[in-house]
Amino acid sequence: MDATFFQNAVLTWYDQSKRDLPWRNHPNPYQVWISEIMLQQTRVEAVIPYYIRFIKEVPTIYDLAHIEDDKLSKLWEGLGYYSRARNLKKAAIKVCEEYFGKIPDSKEELLSLPGIGPYTAGAILSIAFDKKEAAVDGNVLRVFARLNADSRDLSIPKIKKSIEDEVISLLPDTRNGDFTQALMEIGATICLPNGEPICQQCPLGSICLAKKNNLTQTIPMKKKKIHRKIEKKTVLILEFRGSIYLQQRANKGLLAGLYEFDLEDGHLHLGQVHERFPNALQIHELPESKHIFTHLEWWLLGFHILLDSPIPNRIAVSRLDIKENYSIPTAYRTYTEYLLK
Repeated sequence: MDATFFQNAVLTWYDQSKRDLPWRNHPNPYQVWISEIMLQQTRVEAVIPYYIRFIKEVPTIYDLAHIEDDKLSKLWEGLGYYSRARNLKKAAIKVCEEYFGKIPDSKEELLSLPGIGPYTAGAILSIAFDKKEAAVDGNVLRVFARLNADSRDLSIPKIKKSIEDEVISLLPDTRNGDFTQALMEIGATICLPNGEPICQQCPLGSICLAKKNNLTQTIPMKKKKIHRKIEKKTVLILEFRGSIYLQQRANKGLLAGLYEFDLEDGHLHLGQVHERFPNALQIHELPESKHIFTHLEWWLLGFHILLDSPIPNRIAVSRLDIKENYSIPTAYRTYTEYLLK
């Protein structure tokens, strides 16, 4: 592959076609890091409002190192994969303690920080420091698989490594950050994962073997469908005189450390709820809901129960507190939205 042609084609297209994203406006290492962590497992369109709010509320790495856990969780609410946020804070503390608040510019040091793997380290080094480092995500893997008509399984580490080596061989001497983002952008907006890629707009269409051989629908190899475990749960929103009772999940495991309504295993029917709360003033049945985790599905039922007496030693909060201060997982969105309406 002709490196000069490839670089010129990709960078010229990027200058003309890149999306206007907030983390691209004079990015510093901190902003690049935050955006890359948010973009893991999350679409760009969903990340934009979270990123803007986060940078406004937590503008520096020192602010991140000292933020209260509940506030951090609230800022992250809705993005999912909350361990990303916890690792951000852990890494910020380490950077402040060991690097005087300056994000390191070596791959080895970046990889020592919680939550930063090879891809994120490469993205920070190339985008924030313009170093000749590759950041190969799913978008880039797909682009190169199609360019080479490569039908191998991209989830196999040695195959991913071979593509990363090819990307490294094509890195330019300057504008590595733009080159890195351009490859991601082509994958995200043109060389699409689902549906027909927009080959007529691709700057690499003239050298794409998948396009030439009509293989864009079969390359890359499709992932095997994940068979998720299904768990039935019942959500109980307990309320006494305007106060809603919450409980905090354990600090390890699924949705660690977040707040939630009472949650029961299995689907309770209305009669069972009446038996459990015989003196309740009112019991309202709520809509069914489903939430999909990576390897797990929750099938939810819900009840809103107005109690006749308080529950001692529980977290009692107002609706305003839930809206502004307590991070309740997206899994409960149907019930949180019901409550706040």
